Amino acid sequence: MILAVDVGNTNIVLGLYEGRTLRRHWRLSTNRSATADEYGILLTNLFQLAKVRVEEIEGVVLANVVPPLTPTLERCFRQYAGKEALVIGPGIRTGLNIRYENPKEVGADRIANAVAGLELYGSPLVVVDFGTATTFDYLDESGAYIGGAIVPGIGISAEALYQRAAKLPRIELVKPPTVIGRNTVVAMQAGMIYGYAGQVDGIVRRIAREFNVQPRVIATGGLAELIASESETIEKVDPLLTLEGLRLVYERNRNL
Repeated sequence: MILAVDVGNTNIVLGLYEGRTLRRHWRLSTNRSATADEYGILLTNLFQLAKVRVEEIEGVVLANVVPPLTPTLERCFRQYAGKEALVIGPGIRTGLNIRYENPKEVGADRIANAVAGLELYGSPLVVVDFGTATTFDYLDESGAYIGGAIVPGIGISAEALYQRAAKLPRIELVKPPTVIGRNTVVAMQAGMIYGYAGQVDGIVRRIAREFNVQPRVIATGGLAELIASESETIEKVDPLLTLEGLRLVYERNRNL
């Protein structure tokens, strides 16, 4: 089995693959101050709940956008899974033609999304990942990774509104009953949900015009379902796209 680990600023998503099949997956909070042993205890407990022996883990692949956690997690996997993690970064074979000005700047999660998106859905393609930041990644008709756009995520945008506007409350991010709120909470929910759906559609349509293509649009990330239900351009939600990309990258580097 392969352990795929996607470390974001808010959550860590782990997946256990048996061949090409995702056997189990979990979502944990990202804790930047946790030690290797603390993460190891969590990992051990997850394995026990899944009835998986450490000896069954053939390899570990890691995408991490929180650089200070990389050495901590590498020690954790070395000690508690008995494996050296394959860390997505420069020098790793991805199979992508990356045409970013500085490929080292592209986040490992965005690379994984592009790898899986191209494999599963073809190109031209736009992948929208709703995480702490919302990212848009475009792959052209040849399958080359061209670049994308990055905007503040819906969660931190809502939190910023609460923090910076004295009379506005902290709200739950759910679909409101109407686009015109008749109370403050519904008005804020309408602005966040429908505003973000409009933002997604606007950026996707601009990409289509700029490159004169009609790309497929795939969404992933924790809030993808919520926004995709109101978007006119998102075709499909694939919540575990990043994990699939990590599995593919691991396979492409297995015998190197």
